[in-house]
Amino acid sequence: MRFLSTLVLASACLFGSVAATAAEANDPTGHYYLSGMTEVGSELVLKKSGEFDWMLAYGATDMAAHGTWKRDGKRIVLTPHVPRPGKFRLFTEAELTIKKDPRQGIWVAIVGVPSTGPVAGIEVRFESASGRKASAVSGPNGDAIAQMPASETWKRAGLRRADSKDEWTWFDVPAERASKRIAGFVVLNPGELQKAPFKSLSLSSSEGRLSIDENPMGLRGTYAKAPGKEPATD
Repeated sequence: MRFLSTLVLASACLFGSVAATAAEANDPTGHYYLSGMTEVGSELVLKKSGEFDWMLAYGATDMAAHGTWKRDGKRIVLTPHVPRPGKFRLFTEAELTIKKDPRQGIWVAIVGVPSTGPVAGIEVRFESASGRKASAVSGPNGDAIAQMPASETWKRAGLRRADSKDEWTWFDVPAERASKRIAGFVVLNPGELQKAPFKSLSLSSSEGRLSIDENPMGLRGTYAKAPGKEPATD
């Protein structure tokens, strides 16, 4: 009886180990990097929450998408979120690293994410104390630049996604920033602002790799899971 009990226990442990290994191998969540496209860098993160983050860089072109993923047989299907209005706040003085203030007649709004980088495609509405207005859109370096007479004082700034009908988010420009004609604005949800370059993207799953299926963008190659990285949880 003791031998039989030991054998049953060993079998149960072995079965549990095999089942855990199979479940682990069948879990697609984690960080992936693309190979198979020359001079293209791309990262894909599949989260346990059912959301994904995707980015692709090619030369001076950067693309990004955020949304949800699901299984469809042996495929993983990515469906991006519809772009959402921007959420913003002012940069703190500690977060700003300004080397040189703009010259008279030039006002600059820095748009980005601290310690991460600039955010392009944000429309900034500049308004002076006298009510004079100007508009500009942040470029690849995150700067939105407007011209104003030297006699004007910067009072407030409104931000929204460029080419959108979103409501403006307005900020009173701090006195020190107004006097130097340069202020910083943080984008709190950069991954939700961009229109994704695809409506959906299908990936064939095999042995821990995700191969890109035929698609209108002409993307190709295979995403391999990054070794040593734990699956994303949020």
